[in-house]
Amino acid sequence: MLPRILGWVFVLGTAAVALVLVWPQAFGLQNQWVAAHVVALRGAAAAGGVLALIVFLLLALVRPIRIFAFAMAAVFALFAAGNVAVLTARGFGASTAEPGPDSVTVLSWNTLGEVPEASTIADLALERGADIVVLPETTEPLGEEVAIAMREGGSPMWVHTAAYDDIAKARSTTILISPDLGDYDVITPEVPGPPGNTNTVPSVVADPSDGDGPRIVAVHAVAPIRWELRNWRSDLDWLAEQCAGDDVIMAGDFNATVDHFAGHGIDDGDMGQCTDAAAQAGSAGLGTWPTDVPPFFGSPIDHVMATPNWRVEAFEVLEGYDDAGSDHRPIVSTLVAR
Repeated sequence: MLPRILGWVFVLGTAAVALVLVWPQAFGLQNQWVAAHVVALRGAAAAGGVLALIVFLLLALVRPIRIFAFAMAAVFALFAAGNVAVLTARGFGASTAEPGPDSVTVLSWNTLGEVPEASTIADLALERGADIVVLPETTEPLGEEVAIAMREGGSPMWVHTAAYDDIAKARSTTILISPDLGDYDVITPEVPGPPGNTNTVPSVVADPSDGDGPRIVAVHAVAPIRWELRNWRSDLDWLAEQCAGDDVIMAGDFNATVDHFAGHGIDDGDMGQCTDAAAQAGSAGLGTWPTDVPPFFGSPIDHVMATPNWRVEAFEVLEGYDDAGSDHRPIVSTLVAR
């Protein structure tokens, strides 16, 4: 009798943990250790659930533990199905759009410390007609190379960079902005931490010089590794504050999925007033990191976001650059002013 009771206690405990890990935001745990990482990799979590399901189905062949094994198999089947259902609801599609007079095309690519060549970045930006190019882990010299190549291709760009130091290229973030959007001034100091910036790696906030146009935020939040969890949460809070206005475009490496945004929105926003372009376009199930696994198994941590005065016309995760050297896939989105 006691082994049977202990077995059901274990099954119910596992089911409770699985429920929390499938939807931790229901319990306010989406930004806590373990839960934050499981929901970041829902495809991989689903695969793990399937493997556990198979193991317990094989164990069910052993008569004394058959009921226990079937119960555990059911728990892991539901865990895998729950994660697949969430990803499916968020979508695996892609959409394209031709830039128009009222549209802004945003390209974001974490370059892993400038591994892709400037010509590769510039060619992609020119091909897509990018008005804003966000390049986390990119220094000013490479940003200028990209801008020169784009100017030669008929699309001049202004270059703005924030760098905390020269120790690592990851401590720099560069943004290119088309003169067609007007002149911009960077308002973020090159000093780590709120209230002025993200904590460990820099972001760039640029406001229009004449006040006419969107605030543009080039994002790089720190990864939620164990010793950076507090800084990661602080980064997300700070980024939500940058999108408290009525006209904002944010893009970059958030090191967070839409699960982690829970609790950061204002009204119907995901982060402040901003909503996620991938979610709006039905593409938020596609992983952007790392490039050495298919998008289903990756983590959608790179985003384009905008306030409600912008309509998402298109969003894509570009898989064709997986061999370019970065561990992130570039993303591109076309926004249209309402």
